Amino acid sequence: MFDFLKKKPKPEAEKPASPAMAEPPAQTAEADAAGDAAEVVDTREAVKQTVGKSFFARTFGGLFSRHPKLDPELLDELEEALISADVGVRVSAEIMADLRKRLKAREFADSGQLHDTLRAQLRAILEPIAKPLAIDGGHKPFVLLTVGVNGVGKTTTIGKLARRFQKDGHSLMLAAGDTFRAAAVQQLQIWGERNNVAVVAQGQDADPASVAFDALQAAKSRGFDILIADTAGRLHTQNHLMAELAKIKRVLAKLDPEAPHEVLLVIDGTTGQNAINQCRAFHEAVGVTGLVVTKLDGTAKGGVLFALAREFGIPIRFIGLGEKPEDLREFDAQAYVDALLPARA
Repeated sequence: MFDFLKKKPKPEAEKPASPAMAEPPAQTAEADAAGDAAEVVDTREAVKQTVGKSFFARTFGGLFSRHPKLDPELLDELEEALISADVGVRVSAEIMADLRKRLKAREFADSGQLHDTLRAQLRAILEPIAKPLAIDGGHKPFVLLTVGVNGVGKTTTIGKLARRFQKDGHSLMLAAGDTFRAAAVQQLQIWGERNNVAVVAQGQDADPASVAFDALQAAKSRGFDILIADTAGRLHTQNHLMAELAKIKRVLAKLDPEAPHEVLLVIDGTTGQNAINQCRAFHEAVGVTGLVVTKLDGTAKGGVLFALAREFGIPIRFIGLGEKPEDLREFDAQAYVDALLPARA
């Protein structure tokens, strides 16, 4: 019945369409063993080693060391640093207004106490949205729809999620809904083959909503726990493509009125304040219920998570700290703040 579930051997001469769509690295037994060992490393240490090298962390570390005593320049530099680190004008202004009010009330004896208050402010912004993704066993399959603009690492994130869910004992299926690019379908199929996960795919330019519908039908009939549906990367300004996402959601609801049960928006952490515009557009189109912020190991400044938290209040489910499967970590607000602005010794 579901002939599209059958795996087809890939011709030897077949190559990815472009370097950007290169195949994910093969997982040897040694690599898997190393990955398993790495996964037990405390998330706080992993975040410290990556996010701790961000622009935010570097800037603020030097700022307080240059101003051991309270002075007007400290507050001016602090406000400039917050905005430069992608915290955003609105959130930066809120933070600074509170700090100036406390300073006027003589609550700070030195810059160290101001440092501690700033840490508490940052935690207070992030803690309400640090909510791990919970797979609701009452929905079978639990349908997870992934969305995002081009190049954010969406398909790679799906592969990492699949591996994580497998390790948690869940059975799952993938739907290759990015039908605009043959290489994207191929990449997802490779992830599926290497992790022994069934992938539903149709030809290039097939209707993405049809792919999602067939995949959910197949996942239901075979009793899978989870279905992860990929979608084409699209600019949030492309209204016709955003409308297509809404169509996918409507089609899924024909088989399960509550599907998708999670709409996961993947955001590139290096995007800066443009992430706000992306989140707003996708949220209006399909109702985003969770965020994944990737590439926080690169040139990301680190502050955009605060802007997203204050603007939308949408849970941040995971952050991406590197290329390895275990580098997709559940978001920990305390660990994140500790990496950006470590506690005083």
